[in-house]
Order: sequence, then structure tokens, then C-alpha cells
Amino acid sequence: MYRFLFFSLCFLSGAFEGGFVQAQETYRNPFDFPILLSANFGELRPNHFHSGLDFKTQGVEGKPVHAVKSGYVSRIGVSPWGYGNILYVSHPDGTTTVYAHLQRFEKRIADYVKEQQYERESFAVNLTPEPGLFPVRQGEVIALSGNSGGSGGPHLHFEIRDTKSDEVMDPLLYYQDKIKDDRAPRILGLQICPAKGFGVVDGSQERQTLKLVTGKDGKQTISGKIEAWGKVGFSLRANDYITGTGNIYGVREITLSADTIVLFHSKINQYALNETRYLNSFVDYPQWRNTHAFYTNLFVEPGNKLRFIQTVNRGYIYIRKEGTYHLTLQLKDLHGNTTQLPIWIEGKEQNIEPLDTTGSTFLRWITDNIFGAKGIRLTIPKGNLYDDLHFRYSVQEPEGAIAAIHRLHDKPVPLHRSAQLSLRLQKDSLENKLQYGIVSLHNGRASWIGGTYRDGWIDGDIREMGSYTVRIDSIPPRISPVRQAQWLSKKQIAFTITDNLSGIQSYRGEIDGKFVLFEMDGKNALITYDLDRQRLKTGSHELTLTVTDACGNFSVFNHTFTW
Repeated sequence: MYRFLFFSLCFLSGAFEGGFVQAQETYRNPFDFPILLSANFGELRPNHFHSGLDFKTQGVEGKPVHAVKSGYVSRIGVSPWGYGNILYVSHPDGTTTVYAHLQRFEKRIADYVKEQQYERESFAVNLTPEPGLFPVRQGEVIALSGNSGGSGGPHLHFEIRDTKSDEVMDPLLYYQDKIKDDRAPRILGLQICPAKGFGVVDGSQERQTLKLVTGKDGKQTISGKIEAWGKVGFSLRANDYITGTGNIYGVREITLSADTIVLFHSKINQYALNETRYLNSFVDYPQWRNTHAFYTNLFVEPGNKLRFIQTVNRGYIYIRKEGTYHLTLQLKDLHGNTTQLPIWIEGKEQNIEPLDTTGSTFLRWITDNIFGAKGIRLTIPKGNLYDDLHFRYSVQEPEGAIAAIHRLHDKPVPLHRSAQLSLRLQKDSLENKLQYGIVSLHNGRASWIGGTYRDGWIDGDIREMGSYTVRIDSIPPRISPVRQAQWLSKKQIAFTITDNLSGIQSYRGEIDGKFVLFEMDGKNALITYDLDRQRLKTGSHELTLTVTDACGNFSVFNHTFTW
């Protein structure tokens, strides 16, 4: 123990006071094979930007992951969702590297994590060991690559963060020379977007998709004439590509210019994690919600606080004189590969109909907003809307339903954090009030929101405007043994655990009345316990597994075995 502490103190002294770790130490490849990316930094994802690089692992799990620089393990996470098994290594230069979706940790770390899981009686843990506990040298194997958490296939998710601010930075800046890339980004779709009530394009105030034509030289142009008047913006769908792979990637830098004036410029190279949900304003949210296609808005709503965007006139062009307006759209990657598209607009005076606000309620993005009607109360705190909204509400009252179906606005609207929604029950017959919950309805699917019962009302938090009602979940979770006949020969006990509506809230495995560690793979609803001779003596044993959903419904599985 004394030798370990002495080594740790010497390591930290060297690491942070100019010992064996030098300030000029560069980031090495986390693997022993060449780097290939399956995803880059800043890609557009549901409700967030991709915060790192995804390194390919040759299609398999179990590849040794090396520390890219010397430092110490500052945080360890285990979760059935999200990043899965994750390591944070802090370095003397003020950065922290992050390694996610790991299969397993290096033995010293794995033993420590398991002890903590048993002490806390929880599979999911978030640990912050003392700086001297797990020092690492550059190149040291710290884990094996995997597919844990919300991963869609074997790979390593890798991040570089500013240790003090926890902001994420583009790791490709440090690995640019290890990746060959001579392929430019490509425009897949372009829409012109008149501001309703303030602009018009070809007689319409609706977004219009422009027809793109690709010439023999690979250059793209717009087919047809665009006639516009007033305030208009653009929305872009595009991908980037890298030499030697068939993957698609996010576009790092976008510039829209009108002659010499840069109307819009974004370069996704660094951002704070608490900014990532601004993506829902960065893109055309209703279009993504309905079609799963990401169109980047080349204009900025007033409530969008992303710092990597700079604009003039919030990215809009104002066409107030007849004549020809010349714009240039440019897409660029980190290696300098560039795509340019010329855009010609003919300024032609047209009638701009005022916005029809009949039957709507005006909500301001800069203030708190409260809305109420029969059977509903909605409170939207300041900072949750990205722009002013002429809010439209409608309701359906199906015969015999426990609550009406409330439609909040005529298209999906994202909320930056949350709003408080209260719905009144039309039929309040349940003795167990925990079984009521708010659900969102989208494309015929009900998604559980939950909430709290209050005098015939259900109060809950929502993250977008949409359709909501109340449902009942009185059905307990389902516990299904997996290959039960092979449990003893494989030395592993396995189950799938599923729920019909509210979702699994917790599970607990016990043998002979004592907690045992069932690991959970959330995406496959699979939990497994490895029979452990250090904790389980030879003989007859009683296994009990209890699984509880978000409404408090629970199921119990009992099984006696000899091992």
C-alpha cells in the first residue's frame, strides 16, 4: 500500500511538474491499427450534436484501447444506456480524453468498479476516484473496445474535453494527419424559406425545395429561376465524406454570403455540453420529427445561443429592391475540401399576406408563458422557446376515454429544457394513482412521459409541443429466462426484462437474500449475472429477481439451483 501511494505521488509530481510527462506529448492512436472513422465531431443527432469521433474497431469488440496521453483516470461510468462503460482520463495539459462504449475496463479498474457496484448495490455507477488511484502512461492499455450502452455497433466513441470547463473539442484537429481525406462535402437538398408574414418566394410563403443539378465536372447548380420579395432564409441538407470509407459524416463549416457580406457562418469545433440541445433550433425541427431528415437552418432564431454561429441579420437576406441578388453557399471540411454553390435570386415585388393569427395565442420566447383551457394547464418557463410562437391548440374528447387528447400546436415545436403540463382526468377510477401517466402520441405510437397525480389532475414535464393524453399502466414487467438449461454450464444466469408502457424503473437480483450484480444491456433488454466463486459458496441457492416499472408494478422470479 505504501509503495502504491509512493508511486502515485511520484507519478502525479512528474505528470504535473514536468517529470516524465512532457508538455509536448502528442495524442497517439488509441489502437494498434490505422484510424478509420464511422462518425465525426458535430454530426447532427436527435436532440444533440455528436460530441466526439467514432473510431472503427474492424467490426468486432475486444480491441485493446490505449491511453492517448499520460494522465490519470478521473471518472468512470457504467450505464445500460448512453455511453455504456466509459473512462475519463485527465492530462497535464488541461484536457480530458473520454473513451466510451467499452466492453470492459483494465483489470485494476474493473476490480475497483465491481467493488463499488456491490457496495452501492447498483449496476449503474458514476465514480470519481482520487487522482492518485489510477495513474496511466501514454500507450498503456486501459480497456477493451466494445458495444455497450446505446451503441449501434462495435466502435470506440472518443472525445477530447477541456478539463476545467468540460467543453468538448473536435479531436480531428489532433488526428488530421492520420486520416487521408480528399473528398468534399456534398449538398443533398436546399430549401428557400420565406419568413411568414414578412417574405414571399414565387407567390408562396411556404418553404420551397430548390432543384439541384450536378454537371459532368461534379459542380452543382440550381435549376430554374427564384423570384422573391422581403425576408427570406435558406435551409440545407448536406453530408461530408472521407476517402476510403462508405460512411457519411457531418459538415464542419458552412458559410452563406451575399456578395462580400457573410450572412451566416458556422464552424462546429467546440461547444459546451449544456448547449447541445440547441441543435433543435439549428435544424428544421418539424421536418426532422416527421421525416428524420436533418436540414440545417442557415438563419438563427433569437433563442438559439450556439456560440459557433456568426450571422448578419440573423442569416436572413432582405430583398427590398428589384434586381438580381447573388449569394454563395460554401461547405468546407477540416482538410480544406470545399464545395460551392452559386445562388441567384431575382428581386420581384410581390404581395406579402399578413400572418393569419386567428384563433392563436401569442407566446413570447423571452418571457414565461402560461396557457389554460378546459382540462389542461401549460407553463413554459422563460428560455424554453427559441422564437415567438402563435400557438394553436385543439382537443379531442373520445367517448369513454380517461382523458382528452390535447394537441399543442399544429406542428412539433421543441422546448430547450422542459415545460410543465397538467391534464385533467375525465374518469378517475383507479385506486392506485401511481398507474396514471401522461403519454405523447406521435405517428400512432404512445410514449410514456409519466407524472404525478393531484386531485384529479396529472402533472408532468414535456420536452416538445405535440399531442398528449393520459394512459394507465397496470401491467407488471415481464421476466423471461434466457437459455435457462445452460445457466450452470455457461456459469451465467440471463434474463430479458420488458415492460408494456411506462418502462423498467429498477431491477434487483438476490441470491440467498444477498444482492448480486446483474449487468444490463439496455438496447437488448438483457441482464446477466456471472456465477462468482469468490462470492458464492458451493451448495443449494435461492435466486430472486424483482423487476419494477415506472408505475410501481413489479414482477418476481424465483429459482432454486445447486452450484
